[in-house]
Amino acid sequence: MTKISDGSSGSQRSEIGGIPTRWIGIGVIVILAVWFLFANLDKVKIQFWVFTVTAPLWIALLATLVAGAALGWLLKGRRNR
Repeated sequence: MTKISDGSSGSQRSEIGGIPTRWIGIGVIVILAVWFLFANLDKVKIQFWVFTVTAPLWIALLATLVAGAALGWLLKGRRNR
């Protein structure tokens, strides 16, 4: 049995309009996150262990988003070792 190669590699990345689908997915998530943040502009009380802070909800959501992204980035680097 002979295998004939057509010259294409098995690890092709998909693109839409020349843009990698990974970047399109990241862009969609960022747009949705910004939309969600601006839809939540009310002030809320955030209670920590010892003290309470009043801040706009979008700041709390943005801080949570940044903390989650940082944690994901740190854990990704650890998995690749």
